[in-house]
Amino acid sequence: MATRAQRTERRTDALSKERIVEAAIGILDTEGEKALTFRALSARLATGAGAIYWHVANKDELLAAATEDVVTRVLAGITPGADPREGIRALALGVFDAIDAHPWVGAQLSREPWGPALLQIFEGFGGRVQELGVARDAQFDAASALLNYVLGAAAQNAANARLVLPGAATDRSSFLGGIASQWAELDAARHPFLRQVAEELPEHDDRAQFLAGIDLILTGIDTARRAHG
Repeated sequence: MATRAQRTERRTDALSKERIVEAAIGILDTEGEKALTFRALSARLATGAGAIYWHVANKDELLAAATEDVVTRVLAGITPGADPREGIRALALGVFDAIDAHPWVGAQLSREPWGPALLQIFEGFGGRVQELGVARDAQFDAASALLNYVLGAAAQNAANARLVLPGAATDRSSFLGGIASQWAELDAARHPFLRQVAEELPEHDDRAQFLAGIDLILTGIDTARRAHG
C-alpha cells in the first residue's frame, strides 16, 4: 500500500508547472490579477498549496511564467523566414493582440522590463532589424525604438482595460465617448489638436492605429539606413 508521502509525490509529479501556468492564465483572464492566489489555484487544480509551491516559488514567478507562455505562443505563430519588415509587423501585432486578449500581460511586461518574456520580444525585433541591413551601430537604437513603442502601447492598453473590464458599468465606446466629450470642451487656444480629433476618438481602431505607429518607425529606420549607405 502506498504511503502518504508516495501519494503526495505522485500528485506533485502529475501536477506539472505547465498545468499550473495554464490554470493561472485562466484565472488572470477571467478574474484579474488580484484574484490570482495560491488558494484560488489550489481550488482550481484540486490540489494543495504545497504541491504548487513545489513548482512555483511565489506569485511573481508565476506571473512571469504565465507572461512568458503567452509571448512564446506569439513568437511560435510568426512564419519563419518572412520578410523582416513583415516579421516586425507580425511580432508587434502579435504582442498587441496578446495584450488585448490578456491585459495583465501588458502590466507584467512593464513591471518586469528585462524578464524572459521581454527578452524574447527584444530579440525578435533585433534579429529582424539586423536582417533589414541596418548599420551595426544603429541596430540597438532601432530595435529599442520598436520595443519602447510596443511597451508604451502595452502599458496604455493594460491601463485602459482595467477601466473597462468585462461586466463593468462602462464599455469601451462609452468610456472613450466620455473622454471625447471632455476634449471637445477644452480651451481652443490651448488644445486645438485635441479638440480637432475629439470626434474621432470613440470609434477609432486601436489596432490599426498601433500598426500605423509601427509603420512610421519602420519608415524612419529605412530612411536612416539609406542615409548611411
